[in-house]
Formats: sequence, structure tokens, C-alpha cells
Amino acid sequence: MLRHTPFHSRTAPLCEGQNWRRWAGYLAAGSYELTHEREYWAIRNAAALLDVTPLYKYVVQGPDAARVLNHIMTRDIAKCAVGQVMYTPWCDDDGKVLDDGTVHRRAEDLFFVTSADPNYLWFCENAQGMRVTIEDVSDATAALSLQGPNSRKILNRLAAGILDGLGYFRTTPMQLRELPTVISRTGYTGDLGYEIWTENQYAEPLWDALMQAGEDYGITPMGILALDVARIEAGLILIETDYTSARRARIEGQKSSPYEINLGWTVNLDKGNFIGKRALAQHKKRGSDWQFVGLDVDWVALENVYAQEGLHPAVAGPAWRQSTPVYADDKWVGYGSSGCWSPILKKYIVLAHIQAPYNEIGTNLNLEVTVEHKRKQAAATVVKTPFYDPARKKK
Repeated sequence: MLRHTPFHSRTAPLCEGQNWRRWAGYLAAGSYELTHEREYWAIRNAAALLDVTPLYKYVVQGPDAARVLNHIMTRDIAKCAVGQVMYTPWCDDDGKVLDDGTVHRRAEDLFFVTSADPNYLWFCENAQGMRVTIEDVSDATAALSLQGPNSRKILNRLAAGILDGLGYFRTTPMQLRELPTVISRTGYTGDLGYEIWTENQYAEPLWDALMQAGEDYGITPMGILALDVARIEAGLILIETDYTSARRARIEGQKSSPYEINLGWTVNLDKGNFIGKRALAQHKKRGSDWQFVGLDVDWVALENVYAQEGLHPAVAGPAWRQSTPVYADDKWVGYGSSGCWSPILKKYIVLAHIQAPYNEIGTNLNLEVTVEHKRKQAAATVVKTPFYDPARKKK
């Protein structure tokens, strides 16, 4: 049975179209209005509030906490300062990605870890014999993501302190209108934003306080359809869409190393031994046959493809998540894994896995487009991600 988050009493009455989706065993709003457009523009122009309670959440604590996480994660967690957040994947012994998430260092020997999939057993198996406790607090911790250029202004109305000094990927405990929370300057939209963590008992008053404080700033409840467009613009990967967890892959070809999904920068081969280090060192030495890149689809070419059938391009609306072939001339060289029409960029953009040597920036390729049940091709160019990267995100 699908569960309700602690915010359901507030979100359910707002979900006009009853557009609910599944997320880690919870009901999550796809969009609150009949379309997601206004929610998307709240991310980019005002402030959007998303219930992210379905994320898996763990507290790792003890004298060996940093040592355990450093053994599991590809990042050098020993370098994570108190009050800092690190984004990182973790791998199996073959250097294939199991999951990705964030590591928050709340004290010298206390870490808070988030992930998309359940990882409690994996963490415990790799902590045996160490002076550490690992607690799954997923069901006990409510979480909201407040994203957009007005997000800081809203929080400053409620905060016991001023959040102007909280840096990018930093975290701090904070009273919001006397409600105990921990705030991290993180998110999944590629914009200025924060995530707010609290106990379930404070969920409803926290939602109410944020909605009241944000009324003058255009705060808008946001569902995962608007989030999907924003995260593609930001070039952010999604598990089981842009890569398959090594746990769920049925064949080797479905697995990915960090170097193949644009996460090579997270692999620190200079630190001590960690799970997958030997395989990742070999992978880096031989190079990668695949790269995760952006594709900028040529609009005129797309119009021409549809015009052949007497139609206009039908690409606006929700983002898509499916394997879509990519060609160099008539040779298959990769596939798009997710894409959308970007409202703010006025472009049709795609996140894609492309084989070498066709993944070089500036390479001209063709994306398969189905029009009236016919497979056609539209010109596209390999580009860097993120597609959209506003300066306010880090300021």
C-alpha cells in the first residue's frame, strides 16, 4: 500500500487534478494544477515548495563514522568539514554505480546521508567491526525542498538567524518560527534553493509557516513533473532513468561507472582504499567508451520533420524518460535517456549517453523522433551541461 507523507494533509487538498505518482512507496504529487507550467515558472521566477520526504535518509554516527563513509563513497569524506554537504555516488567492487546522494556532516562524528534507493543493509555490511551506528530515519524525518530566486527571502522571514551567510552545499541547524529544523543549501533544480529537514511532528506547522511567509513572494507548491524539467535543464542525473543501479542491472551493459555518467569528478583515487577503487583506477587509465552529455536539438530541423507530416512540433509539456536512439549519419552511436522543451531557454534539450568519438562537444548528430508512427531524425549538437546555470545558485 502506498503511504502518505507527513505533509499529505496539506498537499492533498491542493492537488486539483489528483495527479499522483509513486515515489519510494509514497504518494507524490505529479502536479498540483492540471498542468505543471506555473509550478515550473515558480522555480525559475519565484519560489517552489516540494515534498521530498520519500528520499531515504540515514544517520551515521560514531568515532569511525567518517572512516566508514570514506570506505563506501567515491568522494573523500574525510575532507568534508562540519557544516558541509558533499554530493557523491557509491559503487560496487567493479566500480559500477549503486546509487548517488548527499552526505551532510553535522558534527565531527555525525553524518546525515540521503539516497534515492534503500541502502541501509549495504551501509551496515560495510561497517561491520567499526565503532559506528547506522540508523534509518527515513520514516521519522519529514523534508521539504524550497527552490527559486525568492527562497532565501522566504526563509529569512522565518529564521531565528539570517541565511545570507549559508554557502552553497552547506548545512546548519535553524529554528524556523520556533520549529526545530536543519537547513541545507541543496536541491535538484539547478537554482538557488534549500532543503529543510525536521521531525514528522513539525511537518504541518512547517508547511503552514512557509506558505504564509512566501505568499508575497509567489510561493507555489510544486510536483515532480515541474522538477523533472528543471533537473534536466540543470543536467542532473536520475537513477533508473539516466543510469541503472548496478543492483538492478540484468546485464553488464546496463551498468555504469562514474566516468561514464559525468561523475568522474567525484572519484578521489588519491585517498585510501574504498569500494571499487581498483576497478575505477583501471577505468580512468584506459578511458571511457561512453560519456553522458547534453544534446541541443535544432529547432528548424525538428519543424521540418513534423512538417513532412503536415504537423507542428509537439514537444512542449512534461519531460520524457525513455531510451531514444541517437545516430551519426545512419550509424547508431548512443541514446537519449531524458529530454524536454526548456521553457526558459526556448530549446529542445536532451540528456544522452554517446559513444566515443561522437561525444565531443560540437559534434553534429541526429536524434530519432517519432511522428505519426514513423521514425525520423532531427539534427542535434553535443553540448556541455548544465544547459541552465544561473549565477544565483551559488551566490
